[in-house]
Amino acid sequence: MSEVTIRDVAKAAGVGVGTVSRVLNNHPSVREATRKKVEEAIRALNYHPHSIARQLSLGKTSNIGVMAPFFIRPASVERLRGVETILAEHKYDLVLYNVETKERRDQLFDILPRGDMFDGLLIFTLSPSDRVAERLLHGRVPVVLVDASHPRLNRVIIDDVKGGYMATKHLIDLGHERIAYISDILESPFEHVGASSLRYQGYQQALNEAGIPLRSEYYRQDQHGIPQARKMAHDLLALPEPPTAIFAASDTQAIGVLQAAHDRGVAVPEQLSVIGFDDIEIAEFLKLTTIHQPLFTSGVEGAALLFQCIENPEKAREAQEILLPLRLIERATTAPPGS
Repeated sequence: MSEVTIRDVAKAAGVGVGTVSRVLNNHPSVREATRKKVEEAIRALNYHPHSIARQLSLGKTSNIGVMAPFFIRPASVERLRGVETILAEHKYDLVLYNVETKERRDQLFDILPRGDMFDGLLIFTLSPSDRVAERLLHGRVPVVLVDASHPRLNRVIIDDVKGGYMATKHLIDLGHERIAYISDILESPFEHVGASSLRYQGYQQALNEAGIPLRSEYYRQDQHGIPQARKMAHDLLALPEPPTAIFAASDTQAIGVLQAAHDRGVAVPEQLSVIGFDDIEIAEFLKLTTIHQPLFTSGVEGAALLFQCIENPEKAREAQEILLPLRLIERATTAPPGS
C-alpha cells in the first residue's frame, strides 16, 4: 500500500496543500469548519505527518537548501514560511543561500548541485538558463523551482502575464485609459526572464485589447524598493498629463506610489487609482487593491514536491508544473477616474 501524503489529505478534504499544512501547524487563520474537514480526512486516511521523513532512504543530512534573491523581501519571507511548515513536519532543517549579485548567483549555480550540505534544493525566483538547467538535472540532489521556470525542471509558478493583464484590465473596466506601470528593471541581472517583464507583457496585452495606445512616458523602472517607487510615481504625477491609475508590479512598490500621492496631495482613489501585486500582509492593512498570489502555498507546494522527489528520484526528472491561481482583491485604492 502506498504511503499517504499531504496531497492525499488535501484532496480528500477538498482544500489546498497549504491549508492542510496550516491545520497541522495549528495556524490561527484556518476557519473552524475547514479545520474539522481536514482533521476528519487525516483520521480517515490514517495520515502520520512524520512517516515519510522517517522512511526517506536517500536523506543523509536532514537539510534542505533554499537559494533565494534578497530573501528579506516580504514575498520571499512568506514563501519561506510555507517551506518551513513542511520542513518542520518532516523534521528537516533549512540551509539558506542568499543571492544579491549576479556573481553570487552564478557561483551558487555552480556549487549547489553537488548537494554536499543538503538532500534537496529549492530555487526561488531565479529562472535558470538552459545551460544551468542541464547542470541542475545532472546534480546529486533533486531541484524544485518556486516562482521560477524551466521546461525541464519541476516547478511551482504563477502566470505573471495573466496577473499583469488582470491588474490592468481591472483599471480599464473602471474606465481608466491613462494607466501607468512601474516595476523593477525589466532586464533583471538575476533572472533569465523576470516577473516584472512578464507582468509588463500582460499590461501591454490589456491595453492593446482595449484599443488604448501604449504610452512610453507612462512606464518607469528602477531597483526594487519603496523609495525608488516613490520617486517613479513622483515623476509620473508631474507629467503634463499624469496618469489616472498606476499598476505597480509589487505591493512594496505600490506603497511607494501611495506615499508619492500623499506627498503631492493627490487623493487615492478619487484622483489616482493604485493597484499592486502579491497581496503581502500589509496590503490588507493599507486597503490596497492588488493581485493575490498564494505566496505561502507556493512554499508549501514547492517543499512538498521536493520531498516527493527525494523519496522517488525518478519523479525529479518528470518536470512537473504546478500552476497556482491568481485572484483580484478589490479594496479601497481603485475607483473610476474622477470619482
